[in-house]
Amino acid sequence: MSTQTEPKLVTQIDFARAGQITPQMKEVAEREHRDPEYIRKRVADGRIAIPANIVHIKKGMRAFGVGEGLSTKVNVNLGISGDKADAAEEWKKVKIAEDFGADAIMDLSNSGKTRQFRQQLIDETPLMVGTVPMYDAIGYMEKPLVKLTKDDLFEVVRAHAEDGVDFMTIHCGINKSVTKTFKETGRLMNIVSRGGSLLFGWMEVTGNENPFYEYFDELLEICHEYDVTISLGDSCRPGCLYDSNDATETAEMIELGKLCKRAWAAGVQVMVEGPGHMALDEIAANMKLQKRLCHNAPFYVLGPLVTDIGVGYDHITAAIGGAISASSGADFLCYVTPAEHLCLPNAQDVLDGLMATKIAAHAADIAKKVPHARDMDDKMGQARRKLDWDAMWKCALDPVTGKKRYEESPAATEGTCTMCGKMCAVRTVNKVFEGTTIDLGMED
Repeated sequence: MSTQTEPKLVTQIDFARAGQITPQMKEVAEREHRDPEYIRKRVADGRIAIPANIVHIKKGMRAFGVGEGLSTKVNVNLGISGDKADAAEEWKKVKIAEDFGADAIMDLSNSGKTRQFRQQLIDETPLMVGTVPMYDAIGYMEKPLVKLTKDDLFEVVRAHAEDGVDFMTIHCGINKSVTKTFKETGRLMNIVSRGGSLLFGWMEVTGNENPFYEYFDELLEICHEYDVTISLGDSCRPGCLYDSNDATETAEMIELGKLCKRAWAAGVQVMVEGPGHMALDEIAANMKLQKRLCHNAPFYVLGPLVTDIGVGYDHITAAIGGAISASSGADFLCYVTPAEHLCLPNAQDVLDGLMATKIAAHAADIAKKVPHARDMDDKMGQARRKLDWDAMWKCALDPVTGKKRYEESPAATEGTCTMCGKMCAVRTVNKVFEGTTIDLGMED
């Protein structure tokens, strides 16, 4: 008789590999119109992640699936900045994210003691919550960057895990090999990832290897204990079109692919992060390359922004790239707001960025033939044919803005809008089919 203890099942991937369908897998399956076994199998293979910290599950979070065959998820970034520490404004952004259909919130607070805000966010929101522990390290440990030790950094990661963070962006792939490629080949915009630049600076000053890479197995132990999905950060994502798909970006992507396998072997769920800035005609190939190098792990993309000169309108440049990236294989889009490259976004920026990104994600889901993705579009078509405005608002991604604009400009002819008035094509054809005589003179 064997005395060997059976390994404890903790993470979604643990349960999936053991053939067990968790309540979270069932919830994802129901929302995505998929069979639970479809979800279980792909979680086991690493093609779907369900970022759901065991602490956050106990607080009543909703389960979201990210990956193959599922709807494209959308993330909203927010958090307290050192230059604009206004917690009340950040809570307005949380409410917008929840009310207008975000799937995740990343708390990117980077000033002072951020734990209270993070803990309250996890207590109150049912959405996935992500963080970048490196942003928090300097304030949390009350030390300058170059004085931080490996143990300091891992203490911050553990604190975030204990608080209930569902996924953490950790820049594990920027190691000495990648930085050597970066310094030898050069870039126009160097390193634009905040977390990546901090680690690069730490490595250059101390002469040490990236501790998140060197002690990756220890990092995985923390993630496994709480079922934190590790989102492998792209330190070397291109910050301008000139740098896209260059040697540095590709070198890091190769490292991230290796780390994916190590994480899965340790029973830890993985997502991989991607660009950045990229020309329109390069995006599809980049998505396919990432999926190949990272073994079909879920791909989490910022944009990409398809031009560098859309300042003030970068929610549009990112939405264009986001639609292409998601239709080409990306699974998760990080929103970009009109304030990108300019300032901390305000609440209106958050709404504008979220809606642009949701439109991109939804357009991609239609193209990918995600089950029932087009249902609401077809209902909108039916409502418009009937000139049923109340039904239209129920179909709209943002019913508040649509209804407000319509009511601000009332049409003289009932049921129409001020764009066409009595010459409304839908109204005209409806009346023809009703057998009503149409007079488009002065009166009808």
